Amino acid sequence: MGDRWGVEVDRSVCIGSAQCVHRAPEAFRLDTAMQSHPAEAETDANEKILEAAESCPVEAIMITLLGSGEPVFPPED
Repeated sequence: MGDRWGVEVDRSVCIGSAQCVHRAPEAFRLDTAMQSHPAEAETDANEKILEAAESCPVEAIMITLLGSGEPVFPPED
């Protein structure tokens, strides 16, 4: 069984660029305020979701390993 991720969007940072929706439309949605949110707060590890987080111009998407809470994105310095 593969890794499971927790996915969050910091709505105070999100600017509604929709890059995440373009990269991973099955994983992210825009609400009526044009801000992103994950379709599911917990998901199987997925390259498209990671690409979506990396493409966010303001790094509003956080991905962590479920269980340990270890950051997947953005990586710790």
